[in-house]
Amino acid sequence: MTLKKGGVLPPHAVIGRDTRTNLMMEEQRDKSADQANIIDQKDTNGVEKNVEQRIADLEAQLAQSKKESTENWNKYLRERADWDNFRKRQERLVSDRVLYQKKALFNKLLEVMDNVERALMYEDTMDKTQIQHTLHMLQWQMNEVLRGEGLNAVPTVGESFNPYMHEAVEAVESSEQPDGVVLEELRKGYTLGEETLRPARVKVSVGSK
Repeated sequence: MTLKKGGVLPPHAVIGRDTRTNLMMEEQRDKSADQANIIDQKDTNGVEKNVEQRIADLEAQLAQSKKESTENWNKYLRERADWDNFRKRQERLVSDRVLYQKKALFNKLLEVMDNVERALMYEDTMDKTQIQHTLHMLQWQMNEVLRGEGLNAVPTVGESFNPYMHEAVEAVESSEQPDGVVLEELRKGYTLGEETLRPARVKVSVGSK
């Protein structure tokens, strides 16, 4: 383009240059916007991927928790069933042991009853001495059965009064015995092992007035 005198460009030349500048600026803005959109798109895609991964992780954790919960519940049910079976076995063992002990005791008592029935059958043929002898034999046999089961008679006459083993039903003045001595037995008492099954009813001495 040829410059006129004074070095001033014609107006259409100035407008053309401004247009090109504007076009370049708009092109640069478009490129910047495109780059920003690309960056935003990448960021959006990254966020979406992170969200999807987080959801997948949470779902995996939930599935694992459900699995562990089911396993723990099944384990609890198995242990409870095992405990119930153990308890039932123990109850059955105790019941069987008690039944066995009852059978053994009843068999011993039945032997005594057999002898009582035989004595009653021949009662008319026995005199007083024979009857007394038979009764003493039956008493001895019964005491042996009871002793075999841990049952023993409470000692009474001549013993000091023991409120855990004796039941005093009468106080008797005595110049021969000190206070608190058993003078007479009215009903036998028994101990079972170390415990008193039934206290003996007795008369107890007190000092004379």
